[in-house]
Amino acid sequence: MASSTSPADVFRHSLRLLLDKDVAGWVALWDDDGVMEFPFAPPGWPKRLEGRVAVRDYMRDYPAHIDLHAVPDLTIHRTDDPATVVVEMRAVGRLVVSGAPYDMTYIAVVTAVDGRFTHYRDYWNPLALPQDGTADFTGSDR
Repeated sequence: MASSTSPADVFRHSLRLLLDKDVAGWVALWDDDGVMEFPFAPPGWPKRLEGRVAVRDYMRDYPAHIDLHAVPDLTIHRTDDPATVVVEMRAVGRLVVSGAPYDMTYIAVVTAVDGRFTHYRDYWNPLALPQDGTADFTGSDR
């Protein structure tokens, strides 16, 4: 990805990769030292991932748990920091194990420098998932 790629463009590209089930491509968008945070993570779920390897390990089984079909609602807000955007989105699909519908609303604060994610604060609610363990792809110890 070119160094002039805006954070909004990097984010849109990342969504296309997730919809294509290309987790390796999605992880490749991360800076080696990128940080992903989950401020609303419940006990036993990771609150912070440090580095591309940790992000890769967290996401490696994503398509085996969530079959993402579309992102029907997406708004990307610019901030005073040209490297940071605030994203509002809704993702829909199905949970692979149960076949149950997946419909999740997210807000994320995303920083991308030189076409790579350096910081991604994900305000999603994992408690909105079924609590029977069929959607727990986090490697948590819940």
